Amino acid sequence: MDRVAGKLFGIVFPDECRICEESLRGVSRVPVCQRCLSSVEPFSADHYCVRCRTPFLNASPLDEEGVCTLCRHGLNGFDSAHSYGAYDGPLRELIHLFKYEKIQTLAAPLGRLMMRAMPLDQTFDAVVPVPMHWRRRLERGFNQAELLANHAAKAAGIPLLRALKRKKRTAAQASLTSAERRGNLANAFEAAKPEKIRGARLLLIDDVLTSGATAGRCAMVLKKAGATQVSVLTLARADRLYWAGTLEPKSNAAGVS
Repeated sequence: MDRVAGKLFGIVFPDECRICEESLRGVSRVPVCQRCLSSVEPFSADHYCVRCRTPFLNASPLDEEGVCTLCRHGLNGFDSAHSYGAYDGPLRELIHLFKYEKIQTLAAPLGRLMMRAMPLDQTFDAVVPVPMHWRRRLERGFNQAELLANHAAKAAGIPLLRALKRKKRTAAQASLTSAERRGNLANAFEAAKPEKIRGARLLLIDDVLTSGATAGRCAMVLKKAGATQVSVLTLARADRLYWAGTLEPKSNAAGVS
């Protein structure tokens, strides 16, 4: 009986950090030590689009105002995008623990990291999570974007609005090009509460931003339903080190969009 109780206690209150394997100090439901949580570096780049914050190897893909090709042609859909860190190293490990090992207690510390990238020069009426298809949500047991959005809404003191619905389960985005990702998401989303969207300034939340296809499609649906502004806030940004004229990510990271 004591052995069973000990195992259950170890699951609920882990004694080792899941990243560095060092012993955790004190009782915690978050299986990561403070040192690993504090080691996550904020996102930075020498050259990036001033709207979507896409990093570039050089400034040649940007116009004189610092705007990239996708934003110039309105293909991103959203007004701006902000991310706390790069989808790499400790942050990538934390997100994988959160999403794929289903450690939902990481939502709070990861949400706090994400909120450090919150645009302070903008005002929002509501927070909107990127929706998950019901079958995928049933498989995972939760929507990581909604958990992060819930934290963001509480921190910002604004409502959480489930304004989007995912109509169809699309193929995985990881192996697709940027153009294929956008085509894959055609007609995937619809506005769920158009009466609450009209005239609203919305903050769209997801865990990772890669090509911007998912966030862009969601933003377009929200704007078509009457939203006046849609900005994107994510925990991480997959590093798309672009060259001039090249619109493909450096690597396709599983589970990001």
